[in-house]
Amino acid sequence: MEAQFDLPAELAQGVRDAVSAWRFIRLFAANYASPIVPGQGYDDVDLGQAEARLGVTLPASVHAAYALLGRRPDLTRCQDVLLTPHQLEFDETGRVLVFRLENQGCTQWGIPLSALGEADPPVVFRGVTAWHPFLERFSLACVEMVLSEWVMGGAPYGINCQPRDETFVLLEQRLRRLPLPDYPAWWWSAGAPVRWFETSGAVLLEHPGTWLWVGAPSPEGIAAMRQALPDDWSNSYE
Repeated sequence: MEAQFDLPAELAQGVRDAVSAWRFIRLFAANYASPIVPGQGYDDVDLGQAEARLGVTLPASVHAAYALLGRRPDLTRCQDVLLTPHQLEFDETGRVLVFRLENQGCTQWGIPLSALGEADPPVVFRGVTAWHPFLERFSLACVEMVLSEWVMGGAPYGINCQPRDETFVLLEQRLRRLPLPDYPAWWWSAGAPVRWFETSGAVLLEHPGTWLWVGAPSPEGIAAMRQALPDDWSNSYE
């Protein structure tokens, strides 16, 4: 990891717009995983075939995301699944283009058909009975995806726990909050938002009221998180 890489500061820049999002994803991969290199995305032929099959033109941000990291499973398919171009499909109503699936099929993420003409359209997710707003831009949803997939399985070191009540209190006292906009948990759309925190290079994902997931590029990051939040942590990859 580069000594000058400041995750909260870089993320604050990365959530501004699509160009900033792709820059952040490149920096995050280089510092927390491995650099994104040519050949780790899909080319215009793959995306063009998807457009012909679906009968639509995909937004610019969708093209950019798939071209950048569509073939990086550690950033796109560790827990939930970014669909490949040939897997993109409309939901049963034909009103939402589905691009990502929860690993057990419990939810889907998609782009409303009415927004496909936008360069960086909003993203929705399927609740129990209906679609709900997720994040206001596809590029922002890609930032969330990269962080989530890395923490949930792409990180070289990981721990998780069902936290005690006092651990939730310590989150804001001892960790730095990451500036990702609040967004709903797919299993609790009307509840508290998902939140992100960081300390010593370790990244923490708070599933509201239920679970904490931590990823780190080094054992030292995990040790720092254990010290900051004493709890009954389990290793994520055992």
